Amino acid sequence: MIAFTFEELKRITKNFRQDSLLGGGGFGRVYKGYLTKDLREGLEIEEPLRVAVKVHDGDNSYQGHREWLAEVIFLGQLSHPNLVKLIGYCCEDDHRVLVYEFMPLGSVESHLFSRVMVPLPWSIRMKIALGAAKGLAFLHEAEKPVIYRDFKTSNILLDEEYNAKLSDFGLAKDGPVGDKSHVSTRIMGTYGYAAPEYIMTGHLTAMSDVYSYGVVLLELLTGRKSLDKSRPVREQTLADWAFPLLTQKKKVLSIVDPRLTEDYPVKAVQKTAMLAYHCLNRNPKARPLMRDIVATLEPLQQQLEENSSDSLAGTT
Repeated sequence: MIAFTFEELKRITKNFRQDSLLGGGGFGRVYKGYLTKDLREGLEIEEPLRVAVKVHDGDNSYQGHREWLAEVIFLGQLSHPNLVKLIGYCCEDDHRVLVYEFMPLGSVESHLFSRVMVPLPWSIRMKIALGAAKGLAFLHEAEKPVIYRDFKTSNILLDEEYNAKLSDFGLAKDGPVGDKSHVSTRIMGTYGYAAPEYIMTGHLTAMSDVYSYGVVLLELLTGRKSLDKSRPVREQTLADWAFPLLTQKKKVLSIVDPRLTEDYPVKAVQKTAMLAYHCLNRNPKARPLMRDIVATLEPLQQQLEENSSDSLAGTT
């Protein structure tokens, strides 16, 4: 990992120019830039390397610094194809900056809920679901287990081949160790995705992530947001509205994203709905492990790929 100076980051982002701005949020702003060998002597990179530069707000608050540090620690130690790669950081005066690999297709949220982007086909949605599940499973099964705590579509980024990678580890926590069943923590995360028992008690477990994963599966399935105040009252919280419908094979098809106009595999949709149902179980102990979710999704994705190659072969 590279320790950058703030002056180097200015060069990478063309002095944080407005046309380099990718987006922002509660933490600060993200800029795109290019890393080249002439930035510093001895820099070993394939150039020019596109990067995303995340600048934390300059309030230098305790919480802001903690979240920045959590990202450096977790992404500095963990490496997996379904986690965004942290290339470097800057900790100079009041500046707290992170430099990541650039993810050209942006967030899953932007694809699912944008009115201008082409709707994601079912096969891509399943590829995203599997990739994100592998990322979470890796965290939960690590030598020192990690609870992600803020799993949502805006934190799942896509490379040019729609491979899903988890980003933003600011709220991640070390999992319980020894005979402890949970980690007690201040309630953080995003309403609509956070597990009910976590909101009620502040007790955090890997099963809290599994619940959030179930909500994301619902978003991929329905094309609806986890929380949407513009809908009728009973439909505003996606998990509450969809949960009783997920086990009813015919009703499930009525809540599938209407923008999925292509022929999607009905049985695979129903299996995905059942998986979401189990993830959203009110009893956290009854939810599946992330590794079991991966094992459920892999054959579904394999079948989709086989069908896709068969149909391509049929057109040649």
